[in-house]
Amino acid sequence: MPTRIRESRGQEMALTAAVAIVIVLLSLLPMLRLVREIVAPGGTLSTVAIAAGLRSPATWIATWHTLVVGIGGTLLAVLSGTLVAVLVSLTDIRGRSALVLCYVMPLMIAPQVTALAWLQLFGPASPFLKLFGAAPPLGTKNPLYSTSGIILLLGVQYGPLVFLLVRAGLRKLPRELVEAARAGGAGWFKMLVTIVLPLMTPSIMAAAALAFVSCVGNFGIPAFLGIPANYLVLPTLIYQKLAGGGPAMLGETAFLSVLIGVIAMAGILAQEVMSRRRDYRISSTSLPAELYELGRWRAIVQAGMWLLIVLVLFLPLFGLVLTSLVPGYGIALTAKTATLDNYRFVLFEHDAANRAFFNSFWLSIAAAFFAVIVAVPVAYLIAWGKQRVRLLNLSVELPYALPGVVLAIASLLLFLRPIPLTGIQLYNTVWIILYAYLARFLVLALRPTISGYHQIDRALEEAAQVAGAGLFTRLRTIIFPLVAPAAIAGGLLIFMTALSELTVSALLWSSGSETIGVVMFSFEQGGDSNYAAAMSVITVAVTFVLMLVTNLLAPYLPSGVLPWRD
Repeated sequence: MPTRIRESRGQEMALTAAVAIVIVLLSLLPMLRLVREIVAPGGTLSTVAIAAGLRSPATWIATWHTLVVGIGGTLLAVLSGTLVAVLVSLTDIRGRSALVLCYVMPLMIAPQVTALAWLQLFGPASPFLKLFGAAPPLGTKNPLYSTSGIILLLGVQYGPLVFLLVRAGLRKLPRELVEAARAGGAGWFKMLVTIVLPLMTPSIMAAAALAFVSCVGNFGIPAFLGIPANYLVLPTLIYQKLAGGGPAMLGETAFLSVLIGVIAMAGILAQEVMSRRRDYRISSTSLPAELYELGRWRAIVQAGMWLLIVLVLFLPLFGLVLTSLVPGYGIALTAKTATLDNYRFVLFEHDAANRAFFNSFWLSIAAAFFAVIVAVPVAYLIAWGKQRVRLLNLSVELPYALPGVVLAIASLLLFLRPIPLTGIQLYNTVWIILYAYLARFLVLALRPTISGYHQIDRALEEAAQVAGAGLFTRLRTIIFPLVAPAAIAGGLLIFMTALSELTVSALLWSSGSETIGVVMFSFEQGGDSNYAAAMSVITVAVTFVLMLVTNLLAPYLPSGVLPWRD
């Protein structure tokens, strides 16, 4: 027995060491490399680069724009997401599952696809508006090429993120408080203002912080809507500097990425400070609050909810599909002009698009497969390991919590030179994109896997341990089969997220390593919106099919693993 105990402890130590090495390589090493550039004398981020960045008017203009669209998009996302969460969670509206699925779907669609869909809906060449003869003359500026347009789409993109977090808080709302307010004669609106929203303040503030970080780090929407109007935010300014100057601009872009990180962390710290100003703890827990009966208002509320879904999801996607079927810019869609040539071109004829589909699919599959394999042992240590091991969770979340631009610049700095002792060069190859994907998206598989561990009974694993099964044997034969559905669901989320990712790959791609998001952006910048629309429709279709397929795992998953599942 002592021998078995020693073997078990040795295996646990080996697993902990292996996990620590993976976390250090993926999460801590790129960030430490970026920090080194800040503090090391003679680093890329030298005093010269910092001074150049501070003196540049473009830096402060882009910083101001970043704050404007970040705060504006956050406010819109919080207002819309909280309102929908309250209506879905606390009222007796019908079709709740379908509403949740449709409202959350924009969050699963890449931001640049959202931007392109809205641009094709309202632009002067809009096939949708041409159907009604309402399209403005060709050459007219698209109204979305503006600050308000960027804020609107950021609010649409991240409203579902706020919805998910606030709804999770509403599910824990104490029933007795609501019933006491009703017994005291409080109307639904008064109860909402005086009880529900104050208790939901921590959830709303946390959602606002995440939405703010997402808004300031978003590249796709400001790139599609801001660059044509010469309205630059920090991520698009970094892109333009790297595209124009290459590695020579790494010093200044490193400074700009640090500036984005500071802004994002300031938003998170502000949320922490505001949340601590009051005590929001609930002294008891109970059943969920009883749904409020809308009565004769239910039909009106339901109609309003579905109208919102039509405006933020179906209409833009419909406009995107119509654009993908026209043969060229400004041509009206009719039975004679409708064509599938755009799909044939991007799938079979355009070399860069062919490489992009191949690269994005294998990068997404590789990132998802790696994350599923790694998430099981990492989650084991976090959920069932010692307290100090749980600090690994914070390290894994770091690359995802910070804006993607920060990780991209950190990866560039890390692999600008060949890897020591090996001479392997990752810079200017597709492998640096894979590294960034592995670092950024690992947490998407880790979170549901940890939830899976919390939902299963540890008795089977403990019985196997008593019978003499080693840790690795238990992981392979008992633990993995039990948590596999949750881990695989996380892997599918990674695949959907990485398939048309743009923020990271826009800064890391090179000739031959194009991704779907990069080629889509290139088509739109070159005026070939119909080709970009065709690629977007393909990725949206793949995403939607994967969402439906993932629903098959729903009976085997912990609650909340699938964000679109009611």
